[in-house]
Amino acid sequence: MSPLTIIGFTIIFLATTAGSALVYCFRGDISKRTNSILLGFAAGVMIAASVWSLLLPSIGEAEAMFGNFAWLPAATSFLLGGLFVMLLDHIIPHFHAGTNQEEGPHSSARKSTKLFLAVTIHNIPEGLAVGFAFGAAAISGEPSAYYAALGLAIGMSIQNFPEGAAIALPMRSATRSKHRAFLYGMGSGAVEPIAALLGFFLSTELATLQPWFLG
Repeated sequence: MSPLTIIGFTIIFLATTAGSALVYCFRGDISKRTNSILLGFAAGVMIAASVWSLLLPSIGEAEAMFGNFAWLPAATSFLLGGLFVMLLDHIIPHFHAGTNQEEGPHSSARKSTKLFLAVTIHNIPEGLAVGFAFGAAAISGEPSAYYAALGLAIGMSIQNFPEGAAIALPMRSATRSKHRAFLYGMGSGAVEPIAALLGFFLSTELATLQPWFLG
């Protein structure tokens, strides 16, 4: 595993931790306007990173096998990935702070636990995506592939910073403890490097499925 891969896996976790640490800096929650600006910026970065570091490389690697239908693995896997997140959304009880709405099966778990699960749900596929990107770079061995994967990890990190704050600040009210709120926020990001490791080893061991994994 290259140093760039280790850096990529580390920064996605550190960004969430840094965002969670804002719980020690603010007396109240971040204003809705500020939060919307941060999340909107993060969403734009993530869309660009997803296209340039995942979808386009997926199509490029599929050209030799699929020819004019090189878009098929990316399109199919993109849809399957969306269905995977929808499945997690339905089988895991969770709570969205922004909409004040509970989703998933009924559970007697505390609101703080459900809020933690809401963020953790989509951190899993995010970690997998970073792992797949670095796995593809390891197989190709090209510096440009590593830089593209690192760009994706940086994009994830930019998104994870406001996400860490978005879970830690409401957690402070729910748990009445800054320290516990920080640990919840940091813990929600811990699944990303774990999922990234899984994605990396799947990608390197099953190289023929690389275009599908990237999609």
